[in-house]
Amino acid sequence: MSRKPIIAANWKMNKGPAEAVEFIEEFDNLIGDSSPVDIVLSPAFVSLPAARQALVNSELVQLASQNCHFEGQGAFTGEISIGMLQEIGVDYIIIGHSERRSIFGEDDSLINDKAKALHAASVKPIVCIGETLEERDNDQVESVLRRQLTEGLKGLDSGKMPETVIAYEPVWAIGTGRTASPEQAQDAHCFTRMVIREIFGEDVADKIRIQYGGSVKPENTEELMSQADVDGALVGGASLDPVSFSQICKNANG
Repeated sequence: MSRKPIIAANWKMNKGPAEAVEFIEEFDNLIGDSSPVDIVLSPAFVSLPAARQALVNSELVQLASQNCHFEGQGAFTGEISIGMLQEIGVDYIIIGHSERRSIFGEDDSLINDKAKALHAASVKPIVCIGETLEERDNDQVESVLRRQLTEGLKGLDSGKMPETVIAYEPVWAIGTGRTASPEQAQDAHCFTRMVIREIFGEDVADKIRIQYGGSVKPENTEELMSQADVDGALVGGASLDPVSFSQICKNANG
């Protein structure tokens, strides 16, 4: 089945409002009037309103948040609710990134709470999964991915799953310059799709898009995207430069 590629930029804790607008203006000129891929930008919270305003006339680029809280309101100092992000005009929200898991202690249960809240609010989640180098060296890749998928997606409505995006990001390849080989990426994506099939059925497994993340660059995008089960990329460092990110978007369709 043909799935439209989705390329998302995760800027992490980079680019304030002015820099975000500057990036969008340059990127808009580079990408042109059409694209065969879905394009998503994920600025820091503080830059989301400025980015939305800069994208007001864009039909190509959608906006994502890097995180959210699963409660609608309350005494959660420093957190941002899904409703607040919807008011800004966010289309996607990233949950379960390895940095949230490792630095901030987020576990599969918390990620599941966020996924359920996002589905309830009709916001599209980008759910990150992936193994550490130690887990890969100990032949635990499949057991780790299966746990993250079954626990993180537990109880979700299969009817809303096709709009959900899964991002496979081997932790050992994030920000290290190391990239999973196309074969390693395909193996992990194929296994991920198999687990999705077991949980939600054939139709969801055929439709859901699975991104690869981990040192994606213009030079390796086309080869990664040529794999049967790789439907896009979640791009970190290379997405901070509009020239680099525009080339990744162009290379993603081969």
